[in-house]
Amino acid sequence: MEQGLSNALNVLIVGMATVFMILWLVVIIGNLIIRVTNKYWTDEDLKKSAPKSNHPSASKGAVAAIIAAVEIVTNGRGKVTKITKQ
Repeated sequence: MEQGLSNALNVLIVGMATVFMILWLVVIIGNLIIRVTNKYWTDEDLKKSAPKSNHPSASKGAVAAIIAAVEIVTNGRGKVTKITKQ
């Protein structure tokens, strides 16, 4: 009985360590991708491509409101590149 409990504890520890390492790698790789993207993709590149609306009934005021809402929610980090109606 003691051998079975010891084996179960070993499997638990190895499993938890594996999950921790995989999640740690996901966080590290995600942060690396964000930093590389921010380094090589400047704001000037984003400003050159103005937001476009594919829906003919979208007024300029509605587009401006959407852009303003995105800037407020994302603290100026998010950019609207395309607006479509679903």
